[in-house]
Amino acid sequence: MATLSRHPRGLEKTLTPIEHARRIAGLAQDKLAQDVLILDMLPVCSYTDFFVLATGGNPRQTKAIWDEVHDTLKHDEGVLPRSVAGEPEGRWIVGDYLDVVLHVFTPDAREYYRLEELWGDVPSIELVSATA
Repeated sequence: MATLSRHPRGLEKTLTPIEHARRIAGLAQDKLAQDVLILDMLPVCSYTDFFVLATGGNPRQTKAIWDEVHDTLKHDEGVLPRSVAGEPEGRWIVGDYLDVVLHVFTPDAREYYRLEELWGDVPSIELVSATA
């Protein structure tokens, strides 16, 4: 259940981890990310609740997807990632939002690292309402 929290611009809704994952997935989809997938990491991972995986067509698009997610969450919700890796190269950008870790890949990098196969035993989350 979402709650209200104090934000520099007043009271704002704080998203639950699954809502946060869906929001990130939706923002990536809005920037034309392909093969967007949410993995439920709760059963196997202690450092995050969800992975959001997305693919951009090339490093320039992965950066654009990352920029959209980062800028929108910062502006709309005052949320910044705890850490970011891979942004300069743009082949695999990882943004750690604590309860959600965003992975934005180029097609070659996603094929090479195959996180879906590595974590193949975890459930994926339906994206029907990701952009809602």
